[in-house]
Amino acid sequence: MRLPLHTRIAIGGGFGVVAGIASHVLFRDAEGLAGFIQYGSQPVGQVFLRLLLMLVIPLVFSALALGVAGLGDLKSVGRIGLKTLAYTVCVSTIAVLIGLTLVRVMKPGEGLSEETRQRVLERSAKAAATFTSAPAPKNGMDLLVQIVPDNPLKAAANGDYLAVMFFALMVGVGLLLTKTESARRFEQALEGLFDVMMRLIHLVIALAPIGVAALLFTLTATFGFDILFQLARYVAVVLLALAIHQFVVYSIVVRVLGGMKPSTFFKAIQEAMITAFSTSSSNATLPTALKVAEENLKLPPKISRFVLTIGATANQNGTALFEGVTVLFLAQVYGVELSVGQQLLVLGICILAGIGTAGVPSGSIPVIIAIMGSVGVPIEGIGLILGVDRLLDMCRTVLNVTGDLAAAVVVSRGERERA
Repeated sequence: MRLPLHTRIAIGGGFGVVAGIASHVLFRDAEGLAGFIQYGSQPVGQVFLRLLLMLVIPLVFSALALGVAGLGDLKSVGRIGLKTLAYTVCVSTIAVLIGLTLVRVMKPGEGLSEETRQRVLERSAKAAATFTSAPAPKNGMDLLVQIVPDNPLKAAANGDYLAVMFFALMVGVGLLLTKTESARRFEQALEGLFDVMMRLIHLVIALAPIGVAALLFTLTATFGFDILFQLARYVAVVLLALAIHQFVVYSIVVRVLGGMKPSTFFKAIQEAMITAFSTSSSNATLPTALKVAEENLKLPPKISRFVLTIGATANQNGTALFEGVTVLFLAQVYGVELSVGQQLLVLGICILAGIGTAGVPSGSIPVIIAIMGSVGVPIEGIGLILGVDRLLDMCRTVLNVTGDLAAAVVVSRGERERA
């Protein structure tokens, strides 16, 4: 029987770590190991990353534009649409702030020995030169100007992900406001582009066992046990941030804004949480979430269906939190000092990306690559977290689905009171 992909990725990652640590201990100063890394594992890992990077621009553009357009006709949905949008922005902001604060306080990416950090900086400088990324803005005003592209195609060619995301946002707004048959055909074309990119992402992710093994072998063979300690601290920070948002923030939201006891809420949505954890997909969990909302939470079907359908793509608090933590963690690992302005930029992009990230397993990886390219963090660092992404993906999907159901409770209460 063929093993599931996440199991094969775990096996590949484990093999890469064990082989890398053994090579680091036994052949650290041998020329043969350096040659194998230079002409074997490192090129394989970079090809895998380039395949992912190749799909980032079209995937992020189509997903974000469709996510904004999918918020619905604000004139017809009016109150419900605005409440859902306001809830999404506010709660996503809280989620990302929790994650960024924990990274700043606990510093999971810091603590490398000076020797290891120097090797990281030297290696990342060489690797970063092989990827295209936009130049970092010099100050706040430059940042404001660079966000708006004078030529979207030029921005895409230069790897200016932030400008591409802004253009995608504007296209989504245009689709939302334009009520013509031609606009609907263009929206369908974007849906086709998104479907094709997701299919290609699945094909590339199928190579992940080999790519992850090569990336983790290169990292552990070069840096030894130090890098594993950083990875364990990273996982702990992500899980802690997710737990705080899940059981503290959502409890307050449901109680204060939704008028429901948190214990009642969490007991009613257990089935949806288990489905989210097992599938790692907000979209795959949508039928279960709809059933839970109507049968267990007793929410009005018209409201719950609208909020949950939109939320499966456009209300991903866990994904936004995870993306922020990951970017700051990798910046710490690679010794990249992010200014306050750049950290606020990460905050804003993560909130925006929560609207356009695909609600499927590993859907946040291309977005993280785009954010890293926008703030000058070496893109190859994504390989460090791919080996543990499946577990974190399962956990953050639970948070995403819980957030959708909490939003449905909050919006439903307001509509009931108005009625």
